[in-house]
Amino acid sequence: MNFDYNTTRSHLILSEYGRNVQNMVKYICELPTIEERNKYAQAVIDLMGFLQPHLRDVADFKHKLWDHLHIISGYQIDVDSPYPKPLIENAYVKPAPLAYPQQRITYKHYGKTVEGLIEKAMAEQDPERRKVMVQGIANFMKMAYVTWNKDNVSDETIIKDLKYLSGGLLSLDEGVNLAKVEFRAPNPRQNNNNNNNRSRNNNTNNNNGKNRQNNTNNNNNRGRSNNNNKPKY
Repeated sequence: MNFDYNTTRSHLILSEYGRNVQNMVKYICELPTIEERNKYAQAVIDLMGFLQPHLRDVADFKHKLWDHLHIISGYQIDVDSPYPKPLIENAYVKPAPLAYPQQRITYKHYGKTVEGLIEKAMAEQDPERRKVMVQGIANFMKMAYVTWNKDNVSDETIIKDLKYLSGGLLSLDEGVNLAKVEFRAPNPRQNNNNNNNRSRNNNTNNNNGKNRQNNTNNNNNRGRSNNNNKPKY
């Protein structure tokens, strides 16, 4: 008995369409007339669109399907395509590598955004507007510090770091209090208590519903008993 394994079959070019579509395309390539090839190629294009419905959300998805048809055929199919035939050379062109941003950050827990905000604040000419900007930057720095260091921080530390990052050009007025930000670790006991309270509430509601149902049933049964005890004339 001969078994047909995938390892003995021909290479599957685009696996998302399956081997049957690849066999259909191979059959189309062997048809003698251009009319027959165009007819069956259109049918295969419709089938490929049905197998890959997510391509309908892609711009020019019909163009992509026809390109895939040529790729599956090994660029050998001869049909009247409504789009230019793709070139085999383009399949081996690699995109240029993306350069990873190499930016030096003085304090990583504040991030590069804070340094950009400080530069904008230093370039501001209006004193009142600059004062408001510095206050907002300091509040954001305190929030970022607490987020990444998982610890509370004093206003003096934030003021010192702000002065250092701005080269001594930005500072806060004396006596200014920054927004209060505290780090609170999650309390598993509190979560358990909340879950227990929810369970108790659900049980109480279920019991109340059962009690109401029982009272209703009892009242109905009493009414039927009274009606049965009445004398019949």
